[in-house]
Amino acid sequence: MLAKMYCQAACAALVLAWSQASVAQDSAAVERGRAKFEHSCAPCHAAGIGDDGRAMLPGTDALRIKYRGALPALLEERTDLTFDAIKLFVRRGTWSMPPFRPTEVTDAEIRDIAAYLERAARTASSAR
Repeated sequence: MLAKMYCQAACAALVLAWSQASVAQDSAAVERGRAKFEHSCAPCHAAGIGDDGRAMLPGTDALRIKYRGALPALLEERTDLTFDAIKLFVRRGTWSMPPFRPTEVTDAEIRDIAAYLERAARTASSAR
């Protein structure tokens, strides 16, 4: 009986340690994703006034026009942007967005951006 309790305690400790390592790893991915988003995506897709004086940056405004309120224009408020969806848009480009080569934004960086956007969307929806 005592051996079973030790085994259960050891298993619980392993699960907790794995969970904490996963959270730390996820936090690191989110931070890398935030930094890459700020560098590569935010110049067109962040909130704020554009350099041309328009109410929104060009990528945000293009999405506002495209989705007409059906989806948020701000990428950081979107809950539907998976790694695969982001990779498709990044690699192929769309409308006024140019494609980005893997030497400009790697697949690992796209995965980090996806982690960042997922966390940002959760934060945005909980703030509403």
